[in-house]
Amino acid sequence: GDGADITATIVVPAYKEKPNIRPLTERLFSALAKEGMDKTTELLIVDDNSRDGSVEAVDALQSEGFNVRIHVRTTERGLSSAVLKGFELAKGSRMVCMDGDLQHPPEKVPEFLRALEKSDYVLGTRYGEGFAVDKDWPWYRVIISKGARMLARPLTSLSDPMSGFFGVTKKALVNGKGKVSPVGFKIGLEVYVKSGVSNHAEVQIFFAKREAGESKLTGKVMLYYLVHLSELYRYRFPLFLPALALLILVCLLSLVSILFQPKAKLH
Repeated sequence: GDGADITATIVVPAYKEKPNIRPLTERLFSALAKEGMDKTTELLIVDDNSRDGSVEAVDALQSEGFNVRIHVRTTERGLSSAVLKGFELAKGSRMVCMDGDLQHPPEKVPEFLRALEKSDYVLGTRYGEGFAVDKDWPWYRVIISKGARMLARPLTSLSDPMSGFFGVTKKALVNGKGKVSPVGFKIGLEVYVKSGVSNHAEVQIFFAKREAGESKLTGKVMLYYLVHLSELYRYRFPLFLPALALLILVCLLSLVSILFQPKAKLH
């Protein structure tokens, strides 16, 4: 079609995700078809020049009738700017961002799209009603995850501010135009705060273990998150005492460095 009948766009930022493109597309459209949403939804993959056969994989899926397209960026890199590029190119007025590594269950997307009919923003949360932490998580990971949420509390009532599985309406995104930064580490939180979202919904999800690669929660990731949070605090509370923010940052960094220190060998 010419996009006139497309009301929703699923944006997937990707780098070297070729093995996941087919299962993601098939699972997504199968879930959408059950709800009668498959003809009005497009999948847009924003690829950071992977050159791994992703383009060919999308061509094959297109020829099979799937409403999927790929935009390859050669001059820019980075997750947040890829997501924003996807939103810019989206034909739909309701947009959902999800990972390309199948951590985010595509089966949940119809729920996101329904929620976006009433709300400006929807979040895929691991911490909603009946929340259970993965039994395999080490204690320090549970503490860090709780701390990450508490630190964002003054900025947002989102129960999972680090989530990368979120949806937003074109209308809300326009409010944040010129304010949303592509360097923000957590683009979902960035869009939420800068677009001044008044009403949001949450969808309960359970994160699958990463299909490949290691877990993304490292000391470096936490540092990026803290830097991003402090930037958002400055934006939301311009008179917030920078000294206090700095103090919290120092305490946290020392905690993080203690946690991630290799244990001294006992003789």
